[in-house]
Order: sequence, then C-alpha cells, then structure tokens
Amino acid sequence: MIAGLRLAVTLLTVVPVGSERADRGTARAAMLLAPSVGLIVGGAAAVVLLAGDLLDLDGLLAAALAVAAMAAVTRALHLDGLADLADGLGSGRPPAEALAIMKRSDIGPFGVVALLLALLIQVSALAAAPDPAVAVLIAAVAGRLALPWACRSGVPSARPDGLGALVAGSVPSRAAVVVTVVVLVAAAVAGTAAGGLSGALHSVAAVIVGLGVALVLLRHAVRRLGGVTGDVLGALVETATTAALIALTALR
Repeated sequence: MIAGLRLAVTLLTVVPVGSERADRGTARAAMLLAPSVGLIVGGAAAVVLLAGDLLDLDGLLAAALAVAAMAAVTRALHLDGLADLADGLGSGRPPAEALAIMKRSDIGPFGVVALLLALLIQVSALAAAPDPAVAVLIAAVAGRLALPWACRSGVPSARPDGLGALVAGSVPSRAAVVVTVVVLVAAAVAGTAAGGLSGALHSVAAVIVGLGVALVLLRHAVRRLGGVTGDVLGALVETATTAALIALTALR
C-alpha cells in the first residue's frame, strides 16, 4: 500500500517521494489511491486561495493563481494529456494515426482550444464558487477518481508499452466502486462542514457529475483509440475536475 501511494504521488505530482520499480500490483494500488493525491493538488490551490483572501486579492485573480498552482504541482502533465487527446480525437484519423499524433511534442489547434477552454472554465467556475477553497479540494479529488475507473478490468491499453499498458485493466471493478463510495462520503463531510446539508448534497452531486463526464469521454476514447494511454488518463483528470467545478458553481 505504501509503495502504491508513493507511486501515485510520483506519477501525479512533482512531490519527490521516490518510488521503486512498479509492477502491476503497485500500479493497481496507485490508481486506487489516486483520489487521495487530489488532496495534495487541491490543497496547494486552497492555500493559494486562502492567501489571496488574506491579501484581499480579486476573486478572479486568486482563482487564476490557484489553477496555476495545480498546474505547477502536476507539472501540467494532465493538461498536456488533455491537449494531446484533443488533437488525436480531433484529427478524425484511424487509431494508429491518432495515437501517433498524440505522441508528437507539438500541440495542434484542437489541443490549444481544449487547453484554453479548460483553463478558462476552471478559473471562472472557481472564482464563482461559494467556497472556493473547499470547491477546489473536492474537484481535485473528483478529477482523480476517474483514474481507477479508467484502469478497471476490461479497459484495454491502446499501446503495448507506456503508462497505459502498466495500469490498464489493473483495478477490479468492485475496488473502483469502494473507492468511489469513500470519496462520496468524504465529499459529503467536506460539503457539510462548508454549507450544511445543501453543501453535502452539492458536493456529492459534483463528484458524480465529474465522474460521469469522465466516463463518457473514456468510452469515446476507448472506442476511437482502442484503449487508454497516459494522455487519456491525464485528459480524464482535467475533464472530471472541470466538470466538478462547473457543478459546484451551478448548484450553489
């Protein structure tokens, strides 16, 4: 379990905890523990938001700095995955060609648009959230809840190597359900502390919306590419995070 947590932190953040060479068992534990890493990413953003409040910064500026903090803590890897997946899917090419496009180092027009829209929506939604610090924590955890579902049994890897091949199909569906229940309970507790019963309901709904949107994208990516890749996983994190933030703002 400790090895899995270290791998999760290593894969999903810049925090230098180190990790040994991963096997399938460690990879499975890492994906199951991925939502907990959202506390690190969301926590960094929450600290920025609280500091902005103390400094009396404009809400939109504080939200932009918080989103920048999340990008910094994750090396912007998830954002890069979102851009690559947008380019691959947007190309309309067969799976092999789309995967080749995703592997390039440059970013095409679909990727640029996807990045701009995701960042703009995240900043706007966070600035409009009733309790931005709590919202960003819930959204960051919800974003990473997509990972155990994307790596559950039956979901193949689009490539024979890489991160996708290591984690694809490694998580039993029952384990993904258990992790989801834990996240929903934690979201309800956080929401209750911030806004009572309505806050709890809104938080739970946001997690469900984020996961639901991510699963729709996952299904489309698997159908188009033949499976998951590291880029697909990163795109799912950003998509679920963004959807959860929208839900938290819309349901206030």
